Amino acid sequence: MNPFQKNESKDTLFLPVSTEEVPPQSSNFPKKLSPKICGSNYPLSIVFIVVNEFCERFSYYGMKAVLTVYFLYYLHWSEDTSTSVYHAFSSLCYFTPILGAVIADSWLGKFKTIIYLSLVYVLGHVIKSVSALPILGGQNLHIVLSMVGLSLIALGTGGIKPCVAAFGGDQFEEKHAEERTRYFSVFYLSINAGSLISTFVTPMLRGDVQCFGKDCYALAFGVPGLLMLIALVVFAMGSKLYRKSPPEGNILNQVVKCIWFAISSRFKNHSGDNPKREHWLDWAAEKYPKQLIMDVKALTRVLFLYIPLPMFWALLDQQGSRWTLQATRMNGNLGFFVLQPDQIQVLSPSLIVIFIPLFDLVIYRLVSKCGINFTSLRKMAVGMILACLGFAVAAAVEIKINEMATCQPNSQEIFLQVLNLADDEIKVTVQGDENNTLLAESIKSFQNMPHYSKLHLKTKSQNFHFQLKYHNVSVYTEHSVEEKMWYTLIIREDGESISSMMVKDEENKTTDRMTAMRFVNTLHEEVNVSLGTDASLIVDEDYGVSAYRTVQRREYPVVHFRTKNEDFSLNLGLLDFGAAYLFVITNRTSQGPQAWKMEYIPANKMSVAWQLPQYALVTAGEVMFSVTGLEFSYSQAPSSMKSVLQAAWLLTIAFGNIIVIIVAQFSGLAQWAEFIFFSCLMLVVCLIFSIMGYYYVPLKPEDVQGSANKQTPQIQGNMINLETKKTRL
Repeated sequence: MNPFQKNESKDTLFLPVSTEEVPPQSSNFPKKLSPKICGSNYPLSIVFIVVNEFCERFSYYGMKAVLTVYFLYYLHWSEDTSTSVYHAFSSLCYFTPILGAVIADSWLGKFKTIIYLSLVYVLGHVIKSVSALPILGGQNLHIVLSMVGLSLIALGTGGIKPCVAAFGGDQFEEKHAEERTRYFSVFYLSINAGSLISTFVTPMLRGDVQCFGKDCYALAFGVPGLLMLIALVVFAMGSKLYRKSPPEGNILNQVVKCIWFAISSRFKNHSGDNPKREHWLDWAAEKYPKQLIMDVKALTRVLFLYIPLPMFWALLDQQGSRWTLQATRMNGNLGFFVLQPDQIQVLSPSLIVIFIPLFDLVIYRLVSKCGINFTSLRKMAVGMILACLGFAVAAAVEIKINEMATCQPNSQEIFLQVLNLADDEIKVTVQGDENNTLLAESIKSFQNMPHYSKLHLKTKSQNFHFQLKYHNVSVYTEHSVEEKMWYTLIIREDGESISSMMVKDEENKTTDRMTAMRFVNTLHEEVNVSLGTDASLIVDEDYGVSAYRTVQRREYPVVHFRTKNEDFSLNLGLLDFGAAYLFVITNRTSQGPQAWKMEYIPANKMSVAWQLPQYALVTAGEVMFSVTGLEFSYSQAPSSMKSVLQAAWLLTIAFGNIIVIIVAQFSGLAQWAEFIFFSCLMLVVCLIFSIMGYYYVPLKPEDVQGSANKQTPQIQGNMINLETKKTRL
């Protein structure tokens, strides 16, 4: 039984990359026997390996869950830059397993490779956590430390990826093959358990815990680092119990050299003096054994089908970048629980755990009973279509978010709202340079304005003339404005007359679904506002206007205010996701100071639950594509080539992330259009893959096994069974 046949995530498919398939053991393997668990046939050493894997996966996925939000809101990068760096890191994590496999198989062996690269892994986490401390240096230092930390983490996680699962398989004796298969099931369960728990917990550590008055990114990165340290300590504790195989050479290196020699020999002997050969790999026959050449021929048939695969990973891996950014503009209140934007990623491992038995035990069996031949390649094509549909749904959600969001002023435009803090109605008239009326409306005292008014400019900056009619008094004033800005005209009493001041709302954009707030103090003394953070907010007397302050979304029933002569508390109510509020502190009644509340940027109204359909579609596609893909590949290549297939599959994930980087940096598309672009591109690639699959002639298992056991006197003779005319696409 293939231990990779049923797995829970893409990582579970690709962990063992070694010179051999994981279950078989080499003939010269050490004879050391590990103590058993409670009299069973399970070696005690696998306990340390499973716990190590759980902690390591908690470490990796926990750190990665908050990474995009860290780039966006802590380092203040743009969405495109945050997405590009996130996928550059993901891509590096899938290039480095090749290096780890070469080190383990050709130099250090699996055990030492895991130990040494885990030390690098831990060091990377430490540096990453330090980079999130606001008291340490400036922006440039944080960026440098962050990039160094991520590079070390990528080397560590990628380097040990091909070793841990294979090292666990090494602990079993040949006669305990059934126990070894069950061990892999537990091993893969630990992967998903670590991923599921960490994706849920670390966003809470970031958003629900305050460090230095802000989100605690240092804690969100530090806890995964601590788990990786625990993983290293636990793994080292079992050192005396492990069966450790020596390095045995790397088959990937042999395959690359064989292919390179065949290509170079073909070009060196391009003249007509040498007889033609049926296959281009036959040019390697002068140096490499016939069996290796036959195995590589079988391998290249499968690798040809891998060409379109990176496109699927380009879509799948955007759950941690573009979809997380989309969640920051949505309402995370589910009624019974409030989700952080980076916490929505927990849907993916949760749905995988549900979908794998659902597809395997129900859907595939129903399709089979309907008489439909649902081959592996067809399953993969359907998985691509589901991913395509998932991104179409994501585009529809993005369009709806944009419709509900506050518009932004364009060139030669401003947004203006008028705040009347006088005790009676005021008629406001706004005129341009040519005395043309741009705005005329009557505003009641403390009227809550429903929206900003859009005013057009003739140049990038312009003077507006305001006529304010209050009782029987007309006041004329002039204010200068600049394009693409938001302004609030605050009108207040000034003895028997009125006066006005123009306030630029340049910081009105809320971030990370936080709530923005500012205060206007009408009292005659300075007010100190305590918002429950380390830093207080000071508002000057006599209509002083405070700076903006971002706070967490929640109810604020008791907020403490302090003046020189008294302390008082006010109820600010619910401050919702993404909204911006203006509070006017007044003392107009006998009840003492009050806070008048105005919401001038509406809260995010669209629930994050609307992301569930797109997650369900893409995760269903992952189950059909990932679980089936490598299983099919294994059935089509000799056992000696399976580690090479795993390496190639990992590279398709790495190249998929590179596709996202290219599109994010150079497309210049709006977000909804980018989702549509990826959806259409996936559809085209699916069509190409379907055509390739149609012309592909699958090998029967006995043919693959026979090619490994049978010595063939002539290279060109038996290759007819492996390659037909239909494969020449």
